[in-house]
Amino acid sequence: MLSAILMMLVLGALLGAGLGIAAKVFHVEPDNRVDYVATHLPGYNCGGCGYPGCSGFADALVSGDTDSWQCKPCKPDAKADIIDYLKKTPGPDGKTITVRP
Repeated sequence: MLSAILMMLVLGALLGAGLGIAAKVFHVEPDNRVDYVATHLPGYNCGGCGYPGCSGFADALVSGDTDSWQCKPCKPDAKADIIDYLKKTPGPDGKTITVRP
């Protein structure tokens, strides 16, 4: 019984150390621009842009999958704010995004 408990403790320690090392090695810096764009979109999730909701469109804008504005219900001032933000704010890779209105 004692050897089984000891074996489980050693195995748990090894697996925990492996997960800790993997978390450090494979860490990916998140792109905070997606959250900013998604919160400034209207939030209707209508799909009129061709993407699955506002978060899908925000992800497409930030990743560069689309370079033109496709959100029809967005107000003009919010649209200008998002386009200006993406033009001025670099991502983790140091690049900015230009979106056509």
